[in-house]
Amino acid sequence: MRYRWTRGLVMLAVVGTAAVASVRRADSAAQLPAIVSTVPYIDTHAHLEPHPLDASVAAARRAMAAQNARMLIFLPPPERPTADPFDSEPLRDALQDSPKAFAFLGGGGTLNAMIEDAVRTGVSGPEVQRRFRERAEEILRQGAIGFGEMTAEHFAGGTPYQYAPPDHPLFLLLSDIAARHRVVIDVHMEAVPQPMALPADLPSPPNPGELHDNIAAFERLLRHNRAARIVWAHLGSDNTGERTAALSRRLLEAHPNLFLEYKLDPLSPGKTALVDADSRLTPGWMQLLRDFPDRFVIGSDQHYPAPANGAQRWERAVELLNRLPDDLRAKVATENAIRIYRLRRS
Repeated sequence: MRYRWTRGLVMLAVVGTAAVASVRRADSAAQLPAIVSTVPYIDTHAHLEPHPLDASVAAARRAMAAQNARMLIFLPPPERPTADPFDSEPLRDALQDSPKAFAFLGGGGTLNAMIEDAVRTGVSGPEVQRRFRERAEEILRQGAIGFGEMTAEHFAGGTPYQYAPPDHPLFLLLSDIAARHRVVIDVHMEAVPQPMALPADLPSPPNPGELHDNIAAFERLLRHNRAARIVWAHLGSDNTGERTAALSRRLLEAHPNLFLEYKLDPLSPGKTALVDADSRLTPGWMQLLRDFPDRFVIGSDQHYPAPANGAQRWERAVELLNRLPDDLRAKVATENAIRIYRLRRS
């Protein structure tokens, strides 16, 4: 089953004006709201609708110009095995003319599918690992700056339900490859500290009625190779209610190679409150950011082109960013992403 994006949601970026200004623009049938980041910022987690891809890239470029965006990092969506995966090749071809504005991760359409298949079949021996390693190395040769979007626990929605233990042999192998090449792994994983029933507001099927615990296995992945930088996606879009500030603090204290990526979805707010009604971090989360200022980035999960109507994910991310103290805003906006993803500073 292909991952079919609904018609967009806009992602963040960073171009280089600095003041908040009223900017309005028609993009297809849509008008983007007048929200501009007070500082240039890098969105480390964005998606492009593949049909047609060139039009999606053009829409993202126009959105960047209107939002004080500096860079968007695009990820192929996480897929199960399919005959026609959307992965790094089309992203490489579509983005190659704009290396300062766009970057990409790879593996969501192929490496993720290989892990899903290995979990389904129970086969992950030397031959599977050889093919997995070859594909991972090929993705990096194409210019990907890391691997993603990889999934360990993904509830059904834009994709079918996906599950893989985060300490699966192929995840551990990917960690070694990422460490050797000094690149990141972006992981989509709902927090399940212990076996639990599926939250009542989620349908089963297609989701399973009972969920596997995954935090202990996630920690085994983090410990496996400390040189591998693991970015845990979608902080602020928690569907189990278990991704708390206390859990995040414990993991950040124990694992220096773990980084967290903010996402605030206006249409589907997470069960764990990250911000208040004024889009300011609640006290517990603000203290966590103050204690670990180098470990957070913006990853809005915005899809391009933008939908014609309604609130956008990038808007909420920008609102959060604009309300951070100056010293923390600079780190979350660009400095952390440049260091973690090894981006050019110019």
